[in-house]
Amino acid sequence: MKIIAYTRAEIGSGASRRLRAAGMAPGIVYGGNSEPLNIKLDHNALFYALKREAFHSSILDLEIDGKNQQVLLRDFQVHAYKPVVLHVDFQRVDANQKINVKVPLHFVNEDASSAKKSGVVHHAVTELEISCLPANLPAFIEVDLGNLEIGQTIHLGDLKLPEGVTAISHDESMPIVTATAATETAEAADEDAPAADAPAADAEAKDKE
Repeated sequence: MKIIAYTRAEIGSGASRRLRAAGMAPGIVYGGNSEPLNIKLDHNALFYALKREAFHSSILDLEIDGKNQQVLLRDFQVHAYKPVVLHVDFQRVDANQKINVKVPLHFVNEDASSAKKSGVVHHAVTELEISCLPANLPAFIEVDLGNLEIGQTIHLGDLKLPEGVTAISHDESMPIVTATAATETAEAADEDAPAADAPAADAEAKDKE
């Protein structure tokens, strides 16, 4: 994925507001053997790129003033209620150094599993932090649920990670997916209901007093 950016000399909140008013988004590139560099990007192109899953977990080709470098998206800020990107951070990537990145989990064949047909499937984790060289970075990690049954749990240690990829967490017992019977879920909800209603009942008792 390629992004086009330009260097910017002005910094500060006032300069950033002027940039956004002109249809640009402020950002920064850091890391590697070079100094941090303040940049600006086309706001609309960045806004729609952020909606793409791969933009958050892929090596990006960043062109700054005609010169290319590889980066990772590390952080971004958006306005609380307006569709406006306030700032974006990129980190330079060295092909010979491992990187730590969160990648999404893609759950496949869930609808075909017996657990889905007769129970409830809970996704305890939807992304996984991994370590790998940039060349080995996967866009996602696939979790096959085709054989998932009621009462079964898929743990971190059960996942088949791509070659050259390791999970940051060393707890192989960490649950990724669990499958429960539909009746268990309903009973758990019923058990929680009285606790939720208790404050209202207490309030009514106090009103009568």
